Amino acid sequence: MLPCIMTGVSSVGVFILAGGRSTRMGTDKALLTLNGKTLLEHALSIAHELSDSVKVVAAGDRYSDFGSEVVEDEFPHCGPLGGIHAALGASDRELNIILSVDTPMVTVDFLRYLLQRATAKPDALVTVPNAAGGVQGTCAVYRRPFRAVAEQQLKRERYKVTEAYTLVRVEYVEEDEMRAAGFDPAMFANLNTPEEFSRVQEATRA
Repeated sequence: MLPCIMTGVSSVGVFILAGGRSTRMGTDKALLTLNGKTLLEHALSIAHELSDSVKVVAAGDRYSDFGSEVVEDEFPHCGPLGGIHAALGASDRELNIILSVDTPMVTVDFLRYLLQRATAKPDALVTVPNAAGGVQGTCAVYRRPFRAVAEQQLKRERYKVTEAYTLVRVEYVEEDEMRAAGFDPAMFANLNTPEEFSRVQEATRA
């Protein structure tokens, strides 16, 4: 049984990764509308339930109208690892939730669960789900020292997030644990194509 550990909004930062190229979707995923809100608005509403420090990681100021500070990658076009690196460089919090803008089915309750798991394992630089067919590195909790490891990998042109994990202590939340705690791994459904987005639209209407 996971101990009940309270993590206050002042000790957590949340960063929304919205800097992907959306090439397979054919349009900016962050601005797609689901149930009357853009995916970015949806992610921001979840983030604000978890923290008083919410920022968007993206190129330029294209999302500045959404009311949150926009952080730019120091290593552009290097995928999620570049976004995670930029986020941790802009953070003044011990624990940092990284959340991809294209995972609208992830719940506040699950992110709180991840925070509890991260708080219970202070030696782990990453607390991450290993579910739905893979490690979900863009729905995870990171401690700031991970930034140095990410920078090392980026300078070596090694861009896989999971490869960086081999260099640090990682706490994995396995799929069986998720299910036992009442969370459905289907929340990590990919939204890379119009067809995948349509499936999520149908699921959220059901």
